Amino acid sequence: MTKEDLLELISSWENLGLITSEMITNPAKLSLLMEVSLYSDHPRSWRATWVADKIHDKRPELIVPFLGKMIRQMKRETHASKKRQFLKLISMHEIPEGHLSFLMDYCMNCFLSANEPVSIRVYALQILFNISEREPLFKSELLSLIEHEMELHPAAGVRARGRNLAKKLKKQIFRL
Repeated sequence: MTKEDLLELISSWENLGLITSEMITNPAKLSLLMEVSLYSDHPRSWRATWVADKIHDKRPELIVPFLGKMIRQMKRETHASKKRQFLKLISMHEIPEGHLSFLMDYCMNCFLSANEPVSIRVYALQILFNISEREPLFKSELLSLIEHEMELHPAAGVRARGRNLAKKLKKQIFRL
């Protein structure tokens, strides 16, 4: 299968389940899918990222090796659907040490931006919370940011995740 073949296949929603199954059955082909997901500018290349998410649901160990590349790609990524899927996948795993400061800055900007879609803001918030688990001194600042954002930009998704994480942060801060 070539890159062009894959791009043609992902153009149809009906093929995505088959592609997911094929990648799980033949993980050697996964690098091609991830190349399209990460680096292609094709208008439907975001579907490759969606397929990667579905593969992760069934076999996360196949996607984990690509997390570093996803994080590095976030510096250039402008497609909202790709950003959402990458942030979702990153939020489900421990952040590699070398990427901690970049992700903290990137996710802070996403979370505080009213121009970002709610789903991106919510996954960015989850990553910030995950960072606070490794950097306990950040917990108080994050709690303040969450409370501020819930008041300033009260989107339902941000409020729901924000309330949940704020509750956890309060418990953790008062235990310190």
